[in-house]
Amino acid sequence: MADDKRSRDSELAEAIGASGWTVAVAESLTSGKIAATLGAAPAAGEWFRGGVVAYATEVKRRVLGMPDCSPVCAEAARAMAAGVRSMMRADIAVAVTGVGGPDSQDGAKPGSVWLAIATPDGTRAVYEEFAGEPVDVVHRTVRRALELLHHDVTHSPPTSG
Repeated sequence: MADDKRSRDSELAEAIGASGWTVAVAESLTSGKIAATLGAAPAAGEWFRGGVVAYATEVKRRVLGMPDCSPVCAEAARAMAAGVRSMMRADIAVAVTGVGGPDSQDGAKPGSVWLAIATPDGTRAVYEEFAGEPVDVVHRTVRRALELLHHDVTHSPPTSG
């Protein structure tokens, strides 16, 4: 399983490097695990711009420009992705926000996760529900964020200018 993860991470790093994209991340639920994965990838210094761990709602609003909304919604995830993309001057950014559990938060049940991808062409959000303990939700969120990043990097080359 560890070899499988390394292989996926290396494949993502290779795809990002080949694409010419620079990447940034904004994380809440995952507390920096996406940034740590990207930063440990081969040649990350060439394409990884950095990230922001914004666990507190106030930080999401003040640092990433999240509007006055629930931190567990599409609008929050899109604002986080767009905010970190702009701040880091990256071509693409991924953001995650959600509820790991075991309790609900802001009306969202445990396992509710919003992910967003921001590119020069716009920002989109994806909703997921992950079952399991908080550690399982975090792990699945990291994997899904990296899958979304891989998809966009390999299917949408950066625009010039």
